[in-house]
Amino acid sequence: MGMSVTISAATENDAEQILKLQYLCYQSEAELYGDYRIEPLTQTLDELRRELSGGHVLVARLGDEVVGSVRGVVDADGTGHIGKLIVHPRMQRHGLGGRLLASLETRLAREQGAARFRLFTGHRSDGNLRLYRRCGYVPATTERVSPKLSVITLEKEAVAHAYVASA
Repeated sequence: MGMSVTISAATENDAEQILKLQYLCYQSEAELYGDYRIEPLTQTLDELRRELSGGHVLVARLGDEVVGSVRGVVDADGTGHIGKLIVHPRMQRHGLGGRLLASLETRLAREQGAARFRLFTGHRSDGNLRLYRRCGYVPATTERVSPKLSVITLEKEAVAHAYVASA
């Protein structure tokens, strides 16, 4: 019998698995841009633990293995900043990234009142751009940060769930 992937809040005990998965997942991005000094590849375990305690971090598990993760925090203006959406390469292209993103959006909207969401990716990251557009994000700005990299910021409004009282 096969196992199902479950999505839940990350705990302190997940930090090492998340960091190892992050290192694995960002290798292709580093190669794409010719820069192995990108922040996800230089982040320390202590830095990740601080993120775990200061924002929302979700993990996708297949049994005991962390096979995906995403992080987010809501600022004072109600914008949910989403980052480091990662899915193990063997689990990609099965909808898990979209599920993680939707789960985080729901939590940020319900628990912290996020009215909109913002994330970013590199201009050559076609798979990321396809996923984000499929999930309703639209490009808002593009910033050239080096000769090899332009960062595209994408945004979308939170979906307001209207509850109508029955008469």
